Amino acid sequence: MAINKIEDLRKRREKIMMGGGQKRIDKQHDSGKLTARERLHLLFDEGTFVELDAFVTHRCVNFGMEKVDAPGEGVVTGYGMVDGRLVYAFAQDFTVVGGSLGEMHAAKICKVLDNALKVGAPVVGLNDSGGARIQEAVDALSGYGKIFYRNTIASGVIPQISAIMGPCAGGAVYSPALTDFVYMVDKTSQMFITGPQVIKTVTGEEVSAEELGGAMTHNTTSGVAHFIAANDEDCIAQIRRLLSFLPSNNMETAPYYATEDDINRLVPELDNLLPDNPNKPYDMFDIIARIVDDGDYYEYQPHYAKNIITCFARINGQSVGIIANQPKFLAGCLDINASDKAARFIRTCDAFNIPLLNIIDVPGFLPGTNQEYGGIIRHGAKMLYAYSEATVPKVSLIVRKAYGGAYLAMCSKDLGADIVLAWPQAEIAVMGPQGAANIIFRDEIAKAEDPAAERAKKIQEYTDEFATPYKAAERGFVDDVIEPNATRPRLVDALNMLASKRESRPAKKHGNIPL
Repeated sequence: MAINKIEDLRKRREKIMMGGGQKRIDKQHDSGKLTARERLHLLFDEGTFVELDAFVTHRCVNFGMEKVDAPGEGVVTGYGMVDGRLVYAFAQDFTVVGGSLGEMHAAKICKVLDNALKVGAPVVGLNDSGGARIQEAVDALSGYGKIFYRNTIASGVIPQISAIMGPCAGGAVYSPALTDFVYMVDKTSQMFITGPQVIKTVTGEEVSAEELGGAMTHNTTSGVAHFIAANDEDCIAQIRRLLSFLPSNNMETAPYYATEDDINRLVPELDNLLPDNPNKPYDMFDIIARIVDDGDYYEYQPHYAKNIITCFARINGQSVGIIANQPKFLAGCLDINASDKAARFIRTCDAFNIPLLNIIDVPGFLPGTNQEYGGIIRHGAKMLYAYSEATVPKVSLIVRKAYGGAYLAMCSKDLGADIVLAWPQAEIAVMGPQGAANIIFRDEIAKAEDPAAERAKKIQEYTDEFATPYKAAERGFVDDVIEPNATRPRLVDALNMLASKRESRPAKKHGNIPL
């Protein structure tokens, strides 16, 4: 008798493991996608995945649903180890009723989020769904609402990572949007509130699904996604890499990775890396790669607002979040999108105890009516808020320009930078020498016999006196002016010193960031 029961269990489990059946599995493969279980197999260390709620079924009897068998309810959930650390995950199964979300499908995802929050483990959601299960009406909508609520409660407590690995439309898009990191797979994933057909009906616009909500659209134009992957395998490999930079929860620090990269390594090439002409661009990654461990970094939103760089790296084995101006794009100016990108990254790092390294070469905020009408004041204020709110170690390195409000917005001493270092080429002032000379010496230039020569002379005088790091150093706004070649050991030293930093903010319900 017992043997029969065990045999029955095995048959039931075997059926569930096949999802929607071989025909639909083949169709999933033909469209360039892995199945839910294949994705989870790649995500977790071999043999560590433990499935939960495999036998859950729907209870819908509307529109013939009582005759529909949905193994696993169209989503595979559970936990396992990633690089030896506990992680929870769910993977929607497109082979089962198109991965559509109904009441019990949502209940499985909610259980994963609840359990992960209790034990302090990251959650990875692999999204591949046709959307709400229409037959379940408000029960399906309620399911989405329950997930959104849990995403919000878990925010800042445990890392939440979403991968869009197929369609994600309508209300379904908001759960990924509420999580910390969003991946999209090129050519096989789309996200949109309303699809191309609805848009054509309502507005008359014609647009393809890929153009409207494809991976490159959301990585370059909208900023909804933070990473792009070539295929499912690449996406999951990237997620595993991202997890290595993050702690399991907000009470821990990111794992330490031993490195053979010498902490006292000098970098002589940094002494001559900056162009002689202060208006000439260069690639900020040339600096970043030379000062982090083994030249290794993982860029966040690499295709969006390229005038600012946000990336994870390690210095002396410790995770750091780097925010750096990129002179190759818009001269490294701050604009609306760069401000949003940086503020979000700063708050993410602060939530998960990742120290911030700010590398500054910023001529100012981008001028123009588009920026002013678009609310650059409000968006720029997000950076000021995020830096001021952050209590993690904050180290700022000024390599060239740091002018005006943008100097403050890149984490000056006044916004709470713990250590501010500057290279001798640094120019820290209210504005650039040309603009400053035009204002300060306007009368003298106007009265001169040769106004052009007088103007050039005054610009040079201002440059020599004020376009340096030394006035700021005299006031204590810069802690030290260093030789560029010594940047790595000085950063290692600063981060080591700040490892025990403790700083609190006044008790309050929450601040009111200028959204």
